[in-house]
Amino acid sequence: MAAAAALFLATPANAIVGGAASSTEGIGGTIVTIVGSRGNFCSGALIAPTLVLTVAHCVQGGAEYKIVEYGADRQPQLRDVKNVAMHPQFNMQTMLAHRATADVALLQLKSPAKGKIAVLGAPQLPIVPGAKFTIAGIGVTVRDDGKSGGTVRAAVLVATGKPGSLQIRLVDAAGQATREGLGACTGDSGGPVFEDQPSGPVIVGVMSWSTGPNGSAGCGGLTGVTPLTLYRDWILQTARQWGSAL
Repeated sequence: MAAAAALFLATPANAIVGGAASSTEGIGGTIVTIVGSRGNFCSGALIAPTLVLTVAHCVQGGAEYKIVEYGADRQPQLRDVKNVAMHPQFNMQTMLAHRATADVALLQLKSPAKGKIAVLGAPQLPIVPGAKFTIAGIGVTVRDDGKSGGTVRAAVLVATGKPGSLQIRLVDAAGQATREGLGACTGDSGGPVFEDQPSGPVIVGVMSWSTGPNGSAGCGGLTGVTPLTLYRDWILQTARQWGSAL
């Protein structure tokens, strides 16, 4: 994502572009939409009936947030947010520069959501280039076209560069970020990144930003992920302080 507003609206994690398939079952059932009173929207995942995992740049102070979830009839239902916690080490300028930072946040809902609950974990180490991860979000499928967002979509991407505990950069295996392919786009920020582990799909990170091909502004190139390796304990501690066990 190019900017915080981009992540919200445009470039921090954007909606999944490149023809990603819709996903309402399995991991797709864990996805919710986060809407802010300033007009931004992002993705999040249910990790407990009253807990939503997302990114810090999506829930900055000075605004009110609500969760939108969709029932079997696809009718949206708004849920109030009781508490918002951003990781204290998050730095917006660092994120906007596509560098590693603690871009993680947790929301507590006033009432339980009805969606599926995702399993929280951390990436299996060492992470190697070519390792597969599945991203899911409600972002736009066409950059700058807000009407193309709002549908949960998922895509399988692979790690590139030197993935580690601070940041993972994902690309479409077909184009390797040299041409537009599958990737996060506006509205996908905060969406979960899953890894298939022996126990099944596990959330191991959240989408923070995206670029277009060859590092250009936009979507369909790199998808920047904040892995939960260093932040899972903070999530668990915050949940306990709110009276929720994970």
